[in-house]
Amino acid sequence: MASEYRCVGCGYRVKSLFIQYSPGNIRLMKCGNCKEVADEYIECERMIIFIDLILHRPKVYRHVLYNAINQEIVDIQQLLWKLVFGYLLLDSYRSLLLRRSDDESSFSENSLLISAVKVLIGALTANVAFIFSFAIAAKCLLNEVSRKREIILGILISSYFKIFLLAMLVWKFPISVIFIIDILVLTSNSMALKVMTESTTSRCIAVCLLAHSVRFLVGQIFEPTTFFTQFGSLLHRSPLFRIL
Repeated sequence: MASEYRCVGCGYRVKSLFIQYSPGNIRLMKCGNCKEVADEYIECERMIIFIDLILHRPKVYRHVLYNAINQEIVDIQQLLWKLVFGYLLLDSYRSLLLRRSDDESSFSENSLLISAVKVLIGALTANVAFIFSFAIAAKCLLNEVSRKREIILGILISSYFKIFLLAMLVWKFPISVIFIIDILVLTSNSMALKVMTESTTSRCIAVCLLAHSVRFLVGQIFEPTTFFTQFGSLLHRSPLFRIL
């Protein structure tokens, strides 16, 4: 999200990533610090980039956050609002899935609108609490106060695991999948924060864990039985619980 590109290997600032001699004929530039190719992902297919994102490789996070999304080629402000809108929709859908699984027998079309409004308000409130708690934690643990917009944008982008919730529109998964996605979002947020701040892994995880915990607790005000009901159901179904 800066005006300069970054080497995906060491994070060093570079002026350009490649030289284009003709359409389809380019030469990748090397980093002046590590002497390696600054960004080999330029020539990779999107599927390879997506797989490396799932594997939490720091190189691909630098490619996405600094080189693919750069002020010279992307309207950052417009992208930020689109990501906020999409994030809220996916988070509202997540809450709606948990609400339906909690009270599936009484869930009807008549109560759909009321439930959707309640879920949207709950998701909005929880995420506002998430942003404030994240900003405070980042200031205290990472001393980050000058790049608020860039870091929030990075957190939104690294929450791409929420897209997998849409698969539940087609296939019926156990409710535990939602909590697994939540864990993957937390780890991905931590990796993005580490790449952007170059801080220690433990501090980045602590910041994200604190912010996600606040978001969860605020969400329980609107859906107080969702997590505990589902967690108790998962525990009851586990083989260990049956043995005990």
